[in-house]
Amino acid sequence: MAKKKKKTEKSEKEDKKNLEELDEDFEEDFVEDFEEELDLEEELELLDANDIEAEVEGLEKIIDKDEEKKQLYLSCGIHIGTKLLTGDARRFIYRQTNYGLYVIDLNKTDERLTIAAKFLSKYVEEGSDKVIVTSVRRYGKEPVKKFCKALGCRAITDRFIPGSLTNPLIDDYIKDASVVVIVDPHADKVILREAKLARIPVVALFDTDDTLDGIDLAVPANNRGKKALGVAFWLLARQIMLELGKISSEEEFPYTLDEFTSKIVPVYRQE
Repeated sequence: MAKKKKKTEKSEKEDKKNLEELDEDFEEDFVEDFEEELDLEEELELLDANDIEAEVEGLEKIIDKDEEKKQLYLSCGIHIGTKLLTGDARRFIYRQTNYGLYVIDLNKTDERLTIAAKFLSKYVEEGSDKVIVTSVRRYGKEPVKKFCKALGCRAITDRFIPGSLTNPLIDDYIKDASVVVIVDPHADKVILREAKLARIPVVALFDTDDTLDGIDLAVPANNRGKKALGVAFWLLARQIMLELGKISSEEEFPYTLDEFTSKIVPVYRQE
């Protein structure tokens, strides 16, 4: 028992040392990029790039899934949160970097993507308005459109018309709405508030600065980075098809990740 305890303590010390080294590498890689004043979306776009390889090595123990999916999660930056942390988001956090960014626990992301797919598969019907998927954020528009095209849901990527879920007298009223999927509780607050009034369940991608008010099922994830959003909706659509029996294996999914990823190039990266 004494030897086992010593080994455990030694292993914990080594893990702590590795995480500290990872923090130093992470900060060194990005500190120059953040010296200029950037808004939050620009910060997260930088972190969504392929430069986060230093993060991959230290986080590989988080998720006990196949290597390919693990690398996919890490490379797209779906685990990179913001510098803000709400009380509701605390349960989804793995750690905080020296730079101040909160890192989302990939186990919880993977688990809740599966739960969300099982839940949504009960409502998805080709050509119906039962599942409403919306995004105000620019990087979320293309993933939402492709998701709805693949599954036959209704996409709302322009302005949401107030009353569409609560007022049967207006032309834009959606009478069959059974569940709403949103990308960002902050940006999509209008439909979130209306879904709450209409008592329609809401599934949302949930970042570290979000709250659970009005949300019935939260999927912890970076909901601002374009690669992260592409991966989230690509995996969700694939899992729903598996749940519905439309495909018998992941390899049969007829869409590529690139098709689900926004092609918008940030202004600060344009020549």
